[in-house]
Amino acid sequence: MSAVPRMRCSVRHALKRTPGLLRPFQSQACLRHENPLGLPKSGTPPRLDRRLPPKPLPIRDVAKVVAVSSAKGGVGKSTIAANLALAFARQGYRTGILDTDIFGPSIPTLFNLSGEPRLSENNQLVPLTNYGVKTMSMGYLVPAGQAVAWRGLMLGRALNQLLREVAWDGLDVLVLDLPPGTGDTQLSIAQQVVVDGAVVVTTPHTLAVQDAVRGIQLFRKANVPLLGIVRNMDVFCCPHCHGETRVFGDSDAVTAASTDLNVPLLASIPLHPSIGDDAHRGRPTVVAEPDSQRAAVFLQLARDVVAKIGLDARTVSTSSGREPERTH
Repeated sequence: MSAVPRMRCSVRHALKRTPGLLRPFQSQACLRHENPLGLPKSGTPPRLDRRLPPKPLPIRDVAKVVAVSSAKGGVGKSTIAANLALAFARQGYRTGILDTDIFGPSIPTLFNLSGEPRLSENNQLVPLTNYGVKTMSMGYLVPAGQAVAWRGLMLGRALNQLLREVAWDGLDVLVLDLPPGTGDTQLSIAQQVVVDGAVVVTTPHTLAVQDAVRGIQLFRKANVPLLGIVRNMDVFCCPHCHGETRVFGDSDAVTAASTDLNVPLLASIPLHPSIGDDAHRGRPTVVAEPDSQRAAVFLQLARDVVAKIGLDARTVSTSSGREPERTH
């Protein structure tokens, strides 16, 4: 059954009169609705008491939640989040990744997935799976290339449905790929979800580090544990002369922020063309180049995060070197 069921009469007529609107939940009539994704009632989302501050709640069937944030756009956060999730899976953990960027979803491209998810018997969204990782994204629910033009209230309701109405069916760890910035989505997640730790991604560029510091301060105000900083696009090593160049400047700003804020530097990811190319092809580095030094950095990052959030140690599955079949 489609996750976006067709609505009757007036909505259908409205869609016919409005070019480019292919899903019922995108019609103007539905923008004022409590159910922006158009999902049948499942009874699972907790109703928030507007008189009180929201209380963070666990996500059903998920043991640990790790948020990956950047505050600044374009620093490779989603690529880091995808490779981190894949590294968890390769080490034997039941892993999922939730794309919380409603307006600019990246996970469908990174995991080479598309199409509407089906509904479970409880009217929950069933994740799409590739490379052994379960995924959910707004990108599966809207036509490719079409913008989602929602204001804050609709954004919050849609985000709540993605957080509460997905049938994860038992995960050791769920990675939240947060949108850039320090706005509604970050605040909603910090207030509504028990997050076991946040990873903040930045490049060495001063502007990126300044925004990363703002993101760290937001998590601190929201009492979200900070696992550490990932310095992305750090050093470029020329494949011909083997000389090293710091394209985005030296690493002093990141090191200083780590020291001043008492937030550990978890990893430094090199600036390498293959990391971006792998992501564009929908085969992130941990899958595309599992034996490379670049993949090793992500695997070590995953081990460090596992230790910090208190997941039980596990041995790597004997099948982890194989690429699991995609399920839809």
